[in-house]
Amino acid sequence: MFSPSDLLKGAVFSFNRLGVNVKSDVVKKGIERAPHRSLLYALGCTPTEMDKPFIGVINSFSEIVPGHIHLRSIAEAVKSGIREGGGVPFEVNTIAVCDGIVMNHAGMKYSLPSRELIADSIETVAEAHAFDALVFIPNCDKIVPGMLMAAVRLNLPCVFISGGPMLSGRHGNKRVDLISVFDAVGEVITGKMSEEELEQLEMAACPGCGSCAGMFTANTMNCLTEVLGLGLPGNGTILAVSARRRRLAREAGKAVMQVLANNLRPRDIITPDALHNAFTVDMALGGSTNTVLHLMAVANEAGINFPLSAINEISRRTPYLCKMRPGGPNYLEDLDRAGGIPAVMKEVRGLLKLNAKTVTGRTVGENIAHVRNIDREVIRPISNPHSPTGGLSILFGNLAPEGAVVKTAAVAPEMLTHRGPARVFDSEEEGTRAIMSGSIKKGDVIVIRYEGPRGGPGMREMLTPTGLLGGMGLDKEVALITDGRYSGGSKGAAIGHVSPEAALRGPIAALEDGDMIVIDIPNYKLDVELSEAEIARRLAKLGEFKPRVTSGYLRHYAQMVSSASKGAVFGR
Repeated sequence: MFSPSDLLKGAVFSFNRLGVNVKSDVVKKGIERAPHRSLLYALGCTPTEMDKPFIGVINSFSEIVPGHIHLRSIAEAVKSGIREGGGVPFEVNTIAVCDGIVMNHAGMKYSLPSRELIADSIETVAEAHAFDALVFIPNCDKIVPGMLMAAVRLNLPCVFISGGPMLSGRHGNKRVDLISVFDAVGEVITGKMSEEELEQLEMAACPGCGSCAGMFTANTMNCLTEVLGLGLPGNGTILAVSARRRRLAREAGKAVMQVLANNLRPRDIITPDALHNAFTVDMALGGSTNTVLHLMAVANEAGINFPLSAINEISRRTPYLCKMRPGGPNYLEDLDRAGGIPAVMKEVRGLLKLNAKTVTGRTVGENIAHVRNIDREVIRPISNPHSPTGGLSILFGNLAPEGAVVKTAAVAPEMLTHRGPARVFDSEEEGTRAIMSGSIKKGDVIVIRYEGPRGGPGMREMLTPTGLLGGMGLDKEVALITDGRYSGGSKGAAIGHVSPEAALRGPIAALEDGDMIVIDIPNYKLDVELSEAEIARRLAKLGEFKPRVTSGYLRHYAQMVSSASKGAVFGR
């Protein structure tokens, strides 16, 4: 099995007189910095520490997010490693939003916008205090990409160490997770489950700390951080409750000192090759649709043009190897036992850019050279995939000129192609009420619009509607299309990120009940059977979109945010 310390053996960290550019000298060197040193001494710093690099430990600890409740212990291990490596750690905090808790109410409008706040707040504290390097401690959905964006923007030497995934729960003789509870709500509505059984399930589904147990957005992003080269091997899969997670955190603290000594920076690592590798492994894993949004945002920060169409090219070449929840039976604990992300990368090594750099100081190829796939059912060999093509697809057509995304790995085979009448709703609440009322019929295509980055505002996730459809047994009979997003836990023919969004007067705004929608996932197509002239006529009648929120942060967000096709980033 992999030991992260193997990659760091022989590392000797001495920054005195080694020519390392110590950025923090601007707050601690010279007569004019006497007041600054006085304040640093007030923190408990010693005179000898004034000659050492200052390392920011960016912790997203929170008592409202299960994936973050344990991050204080991760931070302590990181700081121990930094001190061992010759640095001075300073722990600071940033915000976190729990997507599960904010789901299906106004709070979800703040989830994606929190990503920008996280990136901006990290930039602020790191630049203001002149840190020499950073260790990032994220875990959940928007925190990981927010920190990745900040890392690339700041371009300071850094290492990521996530809090790790949650164990799966146990309910009777079944393994369960948070998505099991969302699905169960639909089962209660249809009489398949009692409210008493639901109560037992909700108590068992999330047994403790960590990011929710399947290949949902948080775990997908933590795994892809490892692939990108900014996290040590094991970053994505070692369980939150494992002692191995604390050991990895300590190694991350030591590693950042070596990364600083080597002057290895995020933009040396986050390259077109790294993004290619991330999307390739994403296809093999069947990861969350949100990865498209977030990796595009990271590419934007790095100044890399990575067109959506390139993702389909990667998908065509990459086999789907890992049936992870919600697209299959396996959890992160199973993937970790099988060899983790390095073992997945070993299986698709012929498709990877093996010379890409990583924070281990070795290339991708060197990191995976001696890795083994221990369970060839959890991680299928490339010669025996679940599917010859990848787990995500980007759809284009007259309904999505700039693209839409679907998690192909979680779509039932009979729904890969579908033609049906539109049932149009102008908010998630309207669509949810229609599903719960039983008014949705077999073959319908539910359209939930005005939930995009600007229209929502905030691009809410639609886990409640998809969970209801799954629990009611409709996910193999009904499609759902939105300019909003889906949770990484959503399954079924759930097509999101439709761009341009309705608020920007994209074609989705022209749809009416009964319009025939044609979905052809194998051929990457999403169309409505309307002429371009008819779409234009309907859009002309709508007039200008009136914002739903007129005050506070969401007002500013709606004014600044770009299309989902560009990563829903702020114009800079």
